[in-house]
Amino acid sequence: MNFSFVGQLNSPNVKWFADGIKRELVAERYQYCEESVDNIRIIFNFVDQDNMKPYRRKAQATFCVAVVETNKVPEDIIKEAYPILIRTLSNLLIYIIQSQETLQAYFITLERGCYSIPYTYTNDELFFSRVKERLIPIASSRLVINNEFHCDLPEELWNGDEKSAQLMEAGSNLDALNLLPAPFPMEELLNPQDFRHVKRLFGIGGLSYGNLSVRKEGQQFWMSASGVNKGDMQVIGRDILLVMGYNEERNAMLLNIPPHIKPRRVSVDAIEHWMIYTRHPEVQAIIHIHAWMDRVHSTEINYPCGTWELAKAVSDLVSQADDPSRAIIGLKNHGLTITGTSLDDIFERIDGRIIRQVPMT
Repeated sequence: MNFSFVGQLNSPNVKWFADGIKRELVAERYQYCEESVDNIRIIFNFVDQDNMKPYRRKAQATFCVAVVETNKVPEDIIKEAYPILIRTLSNLLIYIIQSQETLQAYFITLERGCYSIPYTYTNDELFFSRVKERLIPIASSRLVINNEFHCDLPEELWNGDEKSAQLMEAGSNLDALNLLPAPFPMEELLNPQDFRHVKRLFGIGGLSYGNLSVRKEGQQFWMSASGVNKGDMQVIGRDILLVMGYNEERNAMLLNIPPHIKPRRVSVDAIEHWMIYTRHPEVQAIIHIHAWMDRVHSTEINYPCGTWELAKAVSDLVSQADDPSRAIIGLKNHGLTITGTSLDDIFERIDGRIIRQVPMT
């Protein structure tokens, strides 16, 4: 595992932060590279807010952390910081805010997670240890967002089946319940080239957060596509895809589509749904929403969407549930994954219990 710094270290605070995180990572046996190399694992891009230069990585495996300093405490951290995360094409933003009394490092994630680590001006070692504990698990996680399309979906499924029709109806129900919040408008912040770059690297971008799936048979399942309006899914292969499995060697989700359709990518959470369906034959449907419920078991680390580690953490918690076929799992700083014996079963169980604001810790 290696790491490097790019950008400008123009202030004492930024230099202090760079020295501290370098010290912690080297102690964890990460190798520091004076210059970025093709196989770099973690890049820290120190960004000037007045001249935000993105780091254009060459591989999905490179995890980019933008680091920005400000002395203004914004009224809305997400509104202020999330555009910086997107414009710098980063996986994570560490937003260092120094006021007269305190210094805090806010972690802003692509899933719109937002949480802070305060510094008390008395203990550098404790502060950077906490930053490292937050950073390493998510920076070292493995994305599973590649799609392998096979244009051999049987003709009788070109218009779907009873299960895909249920998925369409469930998407409309989520929309009616206002449980499909719109993501931050990335296409308004990025030029077309950078927008394509973000979608290729992270498998994100589109009209609404959240996803849903229903088991067809065996390990096959219908799932909403990435970037589609889940409240108006209509076309098989474009809005809803049939997931056939996962190829570990090629690290890709396997999808069957009609030969005449230009497909969308399946949701980034397909690996999570695949793992749950594979490990738990009794689960027949899954819904993921960016909302919360009281008294739910939650993952301990906010792994990024579409990573093997997040999929395993959620699936492990499903296994520990009293009834895995009807589990409600919290994803830290992110939302909920809910399993059911059917899509209708899930809606009946969440009715009246949803909290739209996800707690950030």
